[in-house]
Amino acid sequence: MSLKNRQQLLIVAAGVVVALFVLDRLVIGPLTTSWKQRSETIGKLRESINQGQSLVDRESITRGAWNDMRRNTLPVNASQAEKAVLEAFDQWSRESRVTVNSIKPQWKRGATENYSLLECRVDAAGDLGTLTKFLYEVEHSEMALRVEAVELTARDNDGKQLALGLLVSGLRLAPLGDN
Repeated sequence: MSLKNRQQLLIVAAGVVVALFVLDRLVIGPLTTSWKQRSETIGKLRESINQGQSLVDRESITRGAWNDMRRNTLPVNASQAEKAVLEAFDQWSRESRVTVNSIKPQWKRGATENYSLLECRVDAAGDLGTLTKFLYEVEHSEMALRVEAVELTARDNDGKQLALGLLVSGLRLAPLGDN
């Protein structure tokens, strides 16, 4: 092969290599990246569609659970709500034979106007078994109550008589038309 043919062949080969490099950097690389991004986006969208379909399929169950929760919240009227909670504490204390010394209700505004909380500080006394039953009744009530804090203190040297300090909050939701 002559020197001139070899130079032409090397120039053509170098040109092809440069053209392939430019083609890779300007066309193939961006297209590959774009395809990968689109594939990821499609995967995320399919997952979102599946989650949405699951929500639609569970709508009746979710609505039923929400309606049950809403039905168990405290009454909208503040005095009726306090009365319901006080009556519930009276019933639980009678059932568990706990002596309730005081109940101090206090209303707290929620972060939004859609709800408010009735916080009750309850001071009670009894032995370990009666206080345990009392706490069980409070925790397993259908009312929308949550035990925030529990304090137990011995009232005698043997620890047979205990004092219970209980902080309970009850949920009151705004009427459906207001939120």
